[in-house]
Parts: sequence; structure tokens; C-alpha cells
Amino acid sequence: MNPATVQGSALPAPSAGAITRQLLHHAWPVLVAQILSMSMMIADTLIAGRYGTADLAAVAVGSGLYISVVMLLVGILQAVAPTVAHLFGAGRLHAIGPALQQGFWLALMLAVPGTLVLGYPEHLLQLARVPPDIAEGAGAYMQAAAFGLPAVLLYRTFYAFNNAVGRPRVLMAISFVVTATHIPLAWALTNGLFGFAGLPALGGTGCGVSTAIVAWLGLICGFTHLVRSPAYRPYAIFFDWRPPRLREIGALLRLGVPMGFSTFIEITSFTLIALFVARLGAEAVAGHRVVANLAALVYMLPLAMSIATLVLVGQAAGAHDWARARATVRVSLYLTAGFATAIGIGLWLLREPVIALSSTDPAVRAVALGLVAYICIYQLTDSTQTVAAHALRGFKVTLLPMFLHTLCFWGVGLGGGYWATYHAFGRETAPTVAGFWEASVAATVLATALFGWLLYRVMGRQGDSWPPHSRNRAP
Repeated sequence: MNPATVQGSALPAPSAGAITRQLLHHAWPVLVAQILSMSMMIADTLIAGRYGTADLAAVAVGSGLYISVVMLLVGILQAVAPTVAHLFGAGRLHAIGPALQQGFWLALMLAVPGTLVLGYPEHLLQLARVPPDIAEGAGAYMQAAAFGLPAVLLYRTFYAFNNAVGRPRVLMAISFVVTATHIPLAWALTNGLFGFAGLPALGGTGCGVSTAIVAWLGLICGFTHLVRSPAYRPYAIFFDWRPPRLREIGALLRLGVPMGFSTFIEITSFTLIALFVARLGAEAVAGHRVVANLAALVYMLPLAMSIATLVLVGQAAGAHDWARARATVRVSLYLTAGFATAIGIGLWLLREPVIALSSTDPAVRAVALGLVAYICIYQLTDSTQTVAAHALRGFKVTLLPMFLHTLCFWGVGLGGGYWATYHAFGRETAPTVAGFWEASVAATVLATALFGWLLYRVMGRQGDSWPPHSRNRAP
């Protein structure tokens, strides 16, 4: 979409077909990039699972904590996306470069505490009461992956910027390079295929080492493209480089901290399950990890549509084109719900061969097959709340959604899941990981209702005086 040249006027609503094309044009490269990135996690599961069940459990716990920390920080940096999208929609191209520069500074600042948390994971593992045999491998995975965190955060800032200006295809290309490097490298490091160089088999830790290496590879690719491509010259990104400015960074934090915490809550509502069920044994943890990977893979399509929605809504809001913003939300909700339903049905029909690819352990397969139905059930509601949450971010409404995410995914999802797993009638003596998945379904239903209500209220208050760019609050 080109920056709008007319603001504040009553523009006609675009056709549903035109918006559909715009959404799909932006979403498909994002989807491919997301699937490629997710395939790295799936590859880690397959590689560690075939090396040994204990290594699979260690990677499940270690990567769960790693992802939780990374997504919290990445979520904060996603404030760059609506900020740049509003500037792009308003035609203020000269302000985009300085905004991105402050995003890079913020990424470096966030890398310091993030690296320390991952580099010293003992307290987190003890707090979660992870069994010692799993905790040792999980801690080694986290420490190895920590070396790549600064690169991850800088690249994800570049990622948010590219989405906001409508250039997601380069992200797809970089993801392909990174994934194509990670899979054979992780396999070699895990199984000791570099033994000729004096490097022994690292087990599950090898996946963490490879994750750190390819993070720097992705950053190098992104930085090279940013410097050399003429498409970025109008933004003057490297012209008049500015030092950190507290006012601009503070604005990003006010917008981004609720976004990051919301992302953290939603991600940890699944990743922390691996910690809470660790006492049930390696098979339960590994089976949950297999199904959680499937859930995350299926989630990629709604997430890609949601990112496209955030960008198009943000650009329309920056241009004060409220008719386009409302129409974009409606079309995206219908499209995403239809896609998610079709994927859920397909997964149910192919559940046995899909699970068979994930582990050779019959006990792990049995646990995973017993959980697949939950993925299929919550697809519709989860996709709807995801689109609604990202549309609100496009409108720069992030604070109240953070509290709604907390209520739904930690209160109902994790809190209710813990009760349903260990304390529900009949499960005091026979706990099962299915309790967490039952609560997750309930959490997505509640989130869909609450985010739908909030989005309806927000869209009903659009006009020349809204959204209040200097404030971060819902109506």
C-alpha cells in the first residue's frame, strides 16, 4: 500500500476483494517465513527425539524457557511495526529512519538482561522443579542459545520494520537461508558428525549451539540487504545516525511493553506447561512438546494474517482512513476463521502419520495422539482472538489487551490447567497433561469474546480525534 496523501477526509470503503488481495499479498511471505522459522523448532524436536527421549525432554524444557524470554523481548520490539506503519500511512517517510534507529538501540538495551537470564538458568529450573536429569540438559541448551540473543533482537527489529513498510518477501528469503543452515548444522552438532574436528556429540545442546550460530547469520543477511537495497533509501536509515533518545525509546516502551507482555503471556501459556508437567515424567513432557509444536505450526497461518492485519490497519489509521481500517478487520476475521477451520479438519484426518514423524517412542506417541483433538477444537476461536488482538495493536491500543491476555491465558489457561491436571475430580491420583489443554480451549473461547467486544468498541470510536496517539489506552 502506498502512503496516503489525503487524511481526515471521509474516504469510501474499499471493496472486500481489494482488501482480500492486499491481506493475502502481505500474509503469504510472512506465513512462509514463519513456517520456516517454526520448522527449526520442529527439526530440533525430531533431531533430539531420535537421539534420545531424555534429550528431547531437555530440549522441550530448555527451548520453552528460551522462547518465553525471547518472545517477551521481541514483543516489546514489535512496537516498531505500528509506529512505522502509522508513519508510512501518513506519508511521513522522513521520520521512519529515525524511528527504526531507536528500535535498534532498544534491541541492544534489551539484549543485556535477556542474555543474563538465559546464561544463568539455574534458578528458573529450580523454581519449576524440573528433575535434575532434565534440568542439566535444559540449562546447557539455554546457555548455548543465549549467545545468539542480541542477533535475534536486532533482526526482529528489522523484521518489524520490513512488515510495516510492506516488504515481507525479504524476510521469507532470509528465513530460508537460516533454516537451510540450521537443520544440517543442528543434526551434525547433536550427533557428533564433526568429530573429526575434535568436537564430540553434544546431544540436545547441539540444537542450542546451532540456534545461536544461525541467529547471527540471519542478522548479517538482514543488515546486508538493508545497506545495499535501494528500496530503503527514501527512509534515510543510515543518514544522520542518532544516539539513543529517551523520549523516542520511552514511546516505544509504552507501546511495546504491553505488547511484549501479551506475547509472553500467550506463548508461556503453552511453553510453561512443559515445566508444570515435568513431574509426570519425560514421556509426558515429550508428548506435550510434540503436540505443542503442531499447535505452533498450525498457528502460523492465523499469525501471518494477523501481522498483515496489523500493518494494513496501522497504515489506514496513520492516514485517518477509518473505512479502510474497519473493512480490513472484517475481511481478515472471515478469512482467518475459514483457513483455521480447514486446517483443523485436515490435522485431525492426518493425526496418526503426523505424530509418527515426531518420535519413535510408543509412549510419547500415545501421549501426543491423546492431545491432538484439542488443537483441532480451539483453532477457530484462537484465530479470531489473534486477529482481533493484532488489529488493536494496529490502532495502538495495547494496555487493556495485556490485562485481558493475563486473565485468559494465565488465569484460565495456566491456573485452570494446573487445577484440571492435578486437582480435578478423579485426577488427584492420576494427573494428566490433558487438563492443561482443556483449560487452554476455555481460555481461547473467553479471549475471543473479550477481544471481540473491545475491538468493536475501538472501531466504533474512530474519527478525526482518535486514536489518541499520545496516549496508550483503550476507550
